[in-house]
Amino acid sequence: MPQSTQSQSVLVEGYPEGELLQKQSGARRQNGILWRTLFLVSLLIGIIALTALLYNIVNSAFGYVAVQDKIDPDAIMLDLEEAQLLAAPNLVSSEDDTILAEGVLADPNAIGFFGYAYYQNHTDTLKTLSVNGVAPSAEALDSGNYPLARPLFIYTAAEILQSKPQVAAFANYYLTNVNGAVSEVGYFPTDAENIAAGLAALQTAVGDTTDAGNNPGDITVAGSSTVYPLTQRIVTDYRDTGYTGALAIDNIGTSAGFAQFCSGAEIDIVNASRAINRAEIDACRKVGREPLALRVGTDALVVVASQQNSFLQNITIEQLQAIFTTAETWADVDSAWPAEPIKRFIPGADSGTLDFFVETVYDMDLQNLPKEALITLLEANVSAGLIRRFESEMPFAERTQEDVYELVLDRVIEREAVNTWTLSDSIFKRQEIEATVATIPNGELTFRSWVSMDFLISPQSSNPERAGIRSAIFGSLWVILITLLIALPIGVGAAIYLEEYAKDNGINRLIQTNINNLAGVPSIIYGMLGLAIFVRLLEPLTSGAIFGVVDSTTANGRTILSASLTLALLVLPLIIINAQEAIRAVPKSLREAGYGLGATQWQVIWAHVLPSALPGILTGNILAMSRAIGETAPLVVVGASTFVSIDPSGPFAKFTSLPVQIYQWASRPQDEFRNIAAAAIIVLMVMLLSLNAAAVLLRNQYGKRV
Repeated sequence: MPQSTQSQSVLVEGYPEGELLQKQSGARRQNGILWRTLFLVSLLIGIIALTALLYNIVNSAFGYVAVQDKIDPDAIMLDLEEAQLLAAPNLVSSEDDTILAEGVLADPNAIGFFGYAYYQNHTDTLKTLSVNGVAPSAEALDSGNYPLARPLFIYTAAEILQSKPQVAAFANYYLTNVNGAVSEVGYFPTDAENIAAGLAALQTAVGDTTDAGNNPGDITVAGSSTVYPLTQRIVTDYRDTGYTGALAIDNIGTSAGFAQFCSGAEIDIVNASRAINRAEIDACRKVGREPLALRVGTDALVVVASQQNSFLQNITIEQLQAIFTTAETWADVDSAWPAEPIKRFIPGADSGTLDFFVETVYDMDLQNLPKEALITLLEANVSAGLIRRFESEMPFAERTQEDVYELVLDRVIEREAVNTWTLSDSIFKRQEIEATVATIPNGELTFRSWVSMDFLISPQSSNPERAGIRSAIFGSLWVILITLLIALPIGVGAAIYLEEYAKDNGINRLIQTNINNLAGVPSIIYGMLGLAIFVRLLEPLTSGAIFGVVDSTTANGRTILSASLTLALLVLPLIIINAQEAIRAVPKSLREAGYGLGATQWQVIWAHVLPSALPGILTGNILAMSRAIGETAPLVVVGASTFVSIDPSGPFAKFTSLPVQIYQWASRPQDEFRNIAAAAIIVLMVMLLSLNAAAVLLRNQYGKRV
């Protein structure tokens, strides 16, 4: 008894009391705070890293893109429509509007269009036609109701103004006095703001422009026949002020004027009945000329007929389209009109008037052209050999309009992305971006979501504008499906054996140790193992040769089946370990109850253990498939293709996958490929979350039954 009491006394005395208890409690509290802080800091670092990763991905997958066309689509459409107009029957084409006016007035079945000033000279023999119910007048132009109103310009360049002060002085005189002369010529004055803007541009370019000074040198003007009479009137008045130099005006058409001006020819000023286009601006810049636009008036492009014509009064835009292209007689346009041939009088191919008329009346977009017109355009701009190749790949009769349009963009327009910006830059640096795009020849700024339906359903392409991930998605799904079919039954079977049947001996302990170690082996090692065994040793099987389905591209065994077998080896340790834990968690009493009812061991495992362990087994499978779907290294080693434009058709097909595709794009130097790599990462994340969500739903569903 005394010995027992002494023992209890020792136990009581072994507990800390007083200050010692407080000191020990404080130390434990500090340790707890330290570990809690470390855990929270680690969690915070993980959240920040994940947020930064997501920000970088989303930031790269959306944003502005500068798209450049080697050939301007608008110029293609303009040439196409003008060619159709100029090929119409009963046509007279001339750069001289006087010839056009005289041709129309002589024939009651004739129709034409030109500048308002030339109509003013023939009001007694010509009549203007209302367009969409609106007649050309100053009021209609001011209100914006007349559909064929157009601005008139003269163009020069700061380099010319600086080297030739006489040109600067003449341009200054032109702008200062044009509104007093424009109405007398037959056009309509521009507003004071346009005049002030032009004078300010001159002042910025050369400073004082009011006097040609001691250098009255020569001036050469060329271009539009429409602006010609206005410039001629200004030249006459300018000579009256005492100008003694030679001042020549050439009437060659707006397009021809720009062509000479932008080729470096000795032209100081271009008369223009339309604004200069992007291609012409780029041509001017190549010869060191930055075009300077000076607005000098407004013209009403008039559609005219002879006074002898009794049936034309008003005409619609749709009727104009038919009159100058497809219709042969007036009755073809309107059954109430006579069945007489239409006589057409239009400006020449180099005329800005023709350009303006076509752009306004035939307002068509290349994307909306019929398939037949797109095929004609393709045949006119690519080689016959390339057309035959397209026809052999897929007959044009079987291609859709969208397919042919993509060919036109790729082979004729040659559209490509030349610069990209992230989402943050697109939001906060838009003005800088717009200024940059303005310097790109035929450049266009568009906001692009690189993740799009076209991106999902398009095959791989060497052009990031048209590259997609359809083949990579199908490849990933094929690989993961076969991996699952191979690894899941083998892994669960191994776990059942190790937990339910295996004895605790040295061999089984060695097997368990190796399984645990294999879970941490780098994936590249599995890739090398797969290359040695599945690609080379088992090539007849993995290439499909023993089944008679091999082809020349997969005869080396680098197929979906090889990749799936390799990934199955990779995820087997994860599946086995998680399945073991799930089986081990099933209560022993459940097994004993089954045995008590006379069930065999396998009956107990099948009917009781596996259903109870299924949620845990599915959890392990989710983790394993999540790892497999994101693997790149082993797939690269066993032969995944980095460029595949066809979809895999079975387990013996060559393939690529989303991780491999992302790796290939991310390694390219162009920014556009990094953008689509970010878009592919988003798709991969969505696919991974979707597959995991489906597995979680299945796990929860089976969990409710247990």
